[in-house]
Amino acid sequence: MKVKTIFAAFAALLLSFGLKAADNEQIVKTGYSYGPLPAISFDADKGFQYGGLLQLYNYGDGSSYPMYKSKWYFEISAYTKGSFQVNVMYDKVELFPGVRFCANAKYINDSAYDFSGFNGYGAYVDRTGAFYWPTGSLAHLDLVSKGFSSDNLPYFNPFYKVKRNMFMARADFIGEILPGLNWMLGYHLTNFDMGTVNFSSLNKGKSEADQYYYTKTLLDYYTDWGIIPESEKNGGLYSCIRAGIEYDTRDKEGAPTSGIWADAHVNLAPKWLGSSSDSYRYSLTWRQYFPLVKNDILTLTYRLNWEGTFGNKMPYYLLPFMTVIGVDNDVDGMGGSKTVRGITRGRIIGLDTGVYNLELRWRFFQKQMFNQNIALGLNLFSDGAMVFRGMDTSYNPVNAEGLASKALYDILVKDQKDTPHITLGCGFRFIMNENFIIAVDYGMPVSKFYSDDNPLKGQDGTGGLYIGLGYLF
Repeated sequence: MKVKTIFAAFAALLLSFGLKAADNEQIVKTGYSYGPLPAISFDADKGFQYGGLLQLYNYGDGSSYPMYKSKWYFEISAYTKGSFQVNVMYDKVELFPGVRFCANAKYINDSAYDFSGFNGYGAYVDRTGAFYWPTGSLAHLDLVSKGFSSDNLPYFNPFYKVKRNMFMARADFIGEILPGLNWMLGYHLTNFDMGTVNFSSLNKGKSEADQYYYTKTLLDYYTDWGIIPESEKNGGLYSCIRAGIEYDTRDKEGAPTSGIWADAHVNLAPKWLGSSSDSYRYSLTWRQYFPLVKNDILTLTYRLNWEGTFGNKMPYYLLPFMTVIGVDNDVDGMGGSKTVRGITRGRIIGLDTGVYNLELRWRFFQKQMFNQNIALGLNLFSDGAMVFRGMDTSYNPVNAEGLASKALYDILVKDQKDTPHITLGCGFRFIMNENFIIAVDYGMPVSKFYSDDNPLKGQDGTGGLYIGLGYLF
């Protein structure tokens, strides 16, 4: 009875907000809307973000509001866990009649990007101290957290990190075939500067007792074991033509509440186009929005994504992305803030991967304030992903280090198929003029609650908090 009473009260509250929101007519924005803002956010994988950004919207005569005519985005920011980025983006909704143009240039310097191996649960993340290093050290904790060796020297903890610096530039065009059906064509260029983390930089300014004294990472061992070719370890150039089709019936872009948004495209990056190696991939994404309560009050949404590879090989630095054509950048991580919230970034890497996101979005407040349309929202979500076809992780040592570390290979590389990585979470949204959205999400992996005798317990981390911009999709 008590549960029914609480449910009824919740339903009455929801209805009251819905009725209130229905009475509020939105202000139609015209001309330019802009303002510099601090780039302040938090990402469980990157740390605290600080810097500045500027978003400039041109709504023209307001006839297409809440859709803008054009948009500029500028950002310079850094994260406390060791990354820095400069980002410039331009979006012109109608460059030519029926043709949209999106361009972006971005530089990311990441001194400690996450790399936990290939094939999801096929890569064991040592959080429990299964691997003792140095040999015989009883003080070892794990390869993730910082511990101390038997001689009281600091233990190694950037084991699951790599250096990853990227310069990215792209130009995309989207044109109408039929109402709601579009063609997509673009050129994407990325230079990947990869490698072992810079221990000299990490140790700079630290006392001898606090410095990292062992300087081999999982990336180094994957190279020693012949899993990652030496020629790919330090990155390469990715020169890619992308082409596809899109079906879009969303009621609005920034915060959609009804319609379908689906796309399919191929990524063609042959060596003759300038790429360091041939790579051919494809992407399929389906997003749908169901208005459960009108006037944007309650919306059920989901996204299904498949990232596939033509062939059996792919440079490792190209795999942790959900690729796109259009306004957004490629979604980085395959785990983390934009794919599977609550799971460590880069945890789910393979030749063919699938991702799902399910969200219930509730706007509990909508009002016109300071000549702006303001809304507040809450959301419940479940995210998940899985590697359906993995990378070849056979043991083929290429040097003496690879031969000497076979015991470590047997612990960290598992010959097993992946199973779903699932998280549950909730979030908050501040929405202004349907386009500027501040997002706060917290996700927690289901594997955290597995029994202690389950070997997958803790393999996806302990959860993550993310504060950023926009809805996930």
